[in-house]
Amino acid sequence: MKIIRGREFKADRAWGALDIANMGGITTRLHWTDQAYKWHVNDGQEVFVVIDGVVEMRYRQQGEEFATLLYPGDIFYASEGTEHVAHPQGEARVLVIESEGSV
Repeated sequence: MKIIRGREFKADRAWGALDIANMGGITTRLHWTDQAYKWHVNDGQEVFVVIDGVVEMRYRQQGEEFATLLYPGDIFYASEGTEHVAHPQGEARVLVIESEGSV
């Protein structure tokens, strides 16, 4: 059993993570960051939940780039093959659920 105060978590580097669970190869991790990630495509599906802060999520569909702001409680679902990149607006904490070993 764990109780995690997500809004209080801070890693020692951007995108540092606290491993919460691994359920049959699906990981749940809490990330802290104050810097953009990199454009990437996950090995499978990804669920990205903003816990604290604001994140601009950029994604590409059929060669066209889109962006949306995500606020605490908002969820971004990246289906397999969705190219995307997260740009926090200051500090942010996000819960990411994805296949173990995904980028």
